[in-house]
Amino acid sequence: MYQATLCTCPDLETANNISKLIIENKLAACVNILPDITSIYSWQGKVEKDSEVLLLIKGISANFEKLSLLISEYHPYEVPELIALDIQKGNDQFFKWIDEVVK
Repeated sequence: MYQATLCTCPDLETANNISKLIIENKLAACVNILPDITSIYSWQGKVEKDSEVLLLIKGISANFEKLSLLISEYHPYEVPELIALDIQKGNDQFFKWIDEVVK
């Protein structure tokens, strides 16, 4: 099963570093970096508002645990956001490319 995983980062440097590690370790075929998002969230009893960077990580669900461990090791947040979404449909050639890259 293919999946898209979302992960927020505090800045572009962190996003680039983690993305490079993900690709080098063949845990995904592609990571899109979406800069300049605004996140409003509850943390330790307060409403917070921060500028963040979103990673859109495209790979396979079999790699999720390894991906989660890598992100937890290198991410500066105490609780990194990591949300995996199963991809229901897509381009067969794109999926074939993912298979070639991550296996």
